[in-house]
Amino acid sequence: MDTHSLTAATLGLALSLSALGAARAAELAVLAGGSMTASLKDLGPRFEQATGHKLAFQFAGTPELIKRATSGAPFDLGVVPIEVMKDAGARAKFAAAAPVDVARVGYGVAVRAGAPKPDVSTPDALKATLIKAQSITLYPQSAAGAYVLKTFERLGIADAMKAKLKAVAGPGDIPKAVASGEAELGVFLTNVLAAPGVELVGPLPAEMQSELVFVGSVAAETGSAEAARAFVDFLRTPDAAAVLKAKGLTPG
Repeated sequence: MDTHSLTAATLGLALSLSALGAARAAELAVLAGGSMTASLKDLGPRFEQATGHKLAFQFAGTPELIKRATSGAPFDLGVVPIEVMKDAGARAKFAAAAPVDVARVGYGVAVRAGAPKPDVSTPDALKATLIKAQSITLYPQSAAGAYVLKTFERLGIADAMKAKLKAVAGPGDIPKAVASGEAELGVFLTNVLAAPGVELVGPLPAEMQSELVFVGSVAAETGSAEAARAFVDFLRTPDAAAVLKAKGLTPG
């Protein structure tokens, strides 16, 4: 082989290896529910180490996730509350395949660690506890926050709660507000309330209970569909399930 041919062959091999490396290692922009922050910050590095892909999470509540999905800004996949997929505009930004259930979690009430635990075991008991409380914190700009507010309406105490509510900027601020004494009660998803400085009083009574479901779905216009699907699949593995359980979520 002459020098020209050898140089061309070497260049071709280098370009092939470069392309192969690019195909294997992707940088994925992930839209994610704020209440999945602790779980995904644990799982993300595990996936990155195993695959070489990189993950950039954008955590937000449901209204903001819908806004981001429909803004035209590129993203590769979502791990989001199912309510995001109920918005027609947002759903159109994801692949046609059905979203995959990743995890689910119910609602509960928490107090500062060491504080007396009020009764929330029945709708009437929950109602009395909420009315008696001096302050209640939640994250209203989310599907979970919307459900809590709807629960107040179902109990007939929505107006009475308005003066007591202390809205926070993100799910992680709820247990912080309770632990610091800024709020007497936290009412939200139980996995978020499982945090240092607070104690779970109990789940909402069965008549008031629901589960927020988080789903994984690949973006319709991603340029890294294979890598994005790999992360969704990873979230369904036994190892990921163990982490989700440890974080207070029910896998699948």
